[in-house]
Amino acid sequence: MQELPPRGDLDRAFFGRDHGYDGLFFAAVTTTGIFCKPSCPARKPKPENVVYYRSPSEALFAGYRPCLRCKPLESSADPSWLAELTARVERDPRQRIRDVDLRAMGLESATVRRRFQARYGLSFQAYQRARRLAAAFEAIKHGTSIDEAVFDHGYESHSGFREAFTRLFGVAPGRVSASPGSDFVRIAWIDSGLGPLVAGATDRGICLLEFSDRRMLEAQGKTLAARHGLPIAPGEHPFLRTLGIELEEYLSGKRRDFSLPIDEPGTDFQRKVWQALREIPYGETRSYGELALAIGDGKAVRAVARANGMNRVAILVPCHRVIGADGGLGGYGGGIWRKQRLLEIESSSVPKR
Repeated sequence: MQELPPRGDLDRAFFGRDHGYDGLFFAAVTTTGIFCKPSCPARKPKPENVVYYRSPSEALFAGYRPCLRCKPLESSADPSWLAELTARVERDPRQRIRDVDLRAMGLESATVRRRFQARYGLSFQAYQRARRLAAAFEAIKHGTSIDEAVFDHGYESHSGFREAFTRLFGVAPGRVSASPGSDFVRIAWIDSGLGPLVAGATDRGICLLEFSDRRMLEAQGKTLAARHGLPIAPGEHPFLRTLGIELEEYLSGKRRDFSLPIDEPGTDFQRKVWQALREIPYGETRSYGELALAIGDGKAVRAVARANGMNRVAILVPCHRVIGADGGLGGYGGGIWRKQRLLEIESSSVPKR
């Protein structure tokens, strides 16, 4: 997660009610115990009574409650222009949208860069390059010649295309069509009532689902690439589209099971634990000790806990259903407040006996 901007910038955005910063930081008021979006219309406190956080979870962990007027837990929703801009890239990844084009749309390039950096972990121009190259990758896989891919996707020379392609995908473009089953991890961002999630898919299944404000996400992405032996780039995939639909149904209490395959490499022990997690019934919980017994090794409680923490496909592999032996929630990579909410969704959807 990125560091906060300088205090002066934060104060100017918060006290100026700048909507452009919504979702980039959160302001907590020490005298009232609440936290807000930068654009909150409520009366502003004294600057010395304001503390800034990078995410709602940080503010919640610090003991603040969400403002009822600006509803900061909904602050992950993007401004309409960002969704429209992303959709424009998706409609035709080959195009190049430059700063002059952004200005013609009434957008400041610095604001666009900040928002994309916070949302996707890369600038808007880098996002465009990644999508353009991903589209070229798909075209080559499906029979388009490299010559066609170079010029169809906006490159003026073979050398520039080859260099950019190899840097992103870790393989020269000429090797793509020669490698049956060549693939990459497509990454997409999914909005939810619990905040944005980053999701990844290969042709074998869902390989990543994490709340995107989680620390160390960039390092996890590198681990994911190494684990699968595949490069990572933004992209679309039928599995990801289905995942977005099923997640919305699950979080609204309308779905208990997911139909998607999971592609999560691990050791034999880790896979055994992850399978046991998937066998915990919806609306129920297990302790680490009970999970150890379920895999046939009651003494492996600590090893089970480590394997549980190594799971990178949240919700579908329901590590949130594992609690402490004393009934406490224990830890959760997406934040304890999310774990509690997930358990509440499931318990409220199970008929009472």
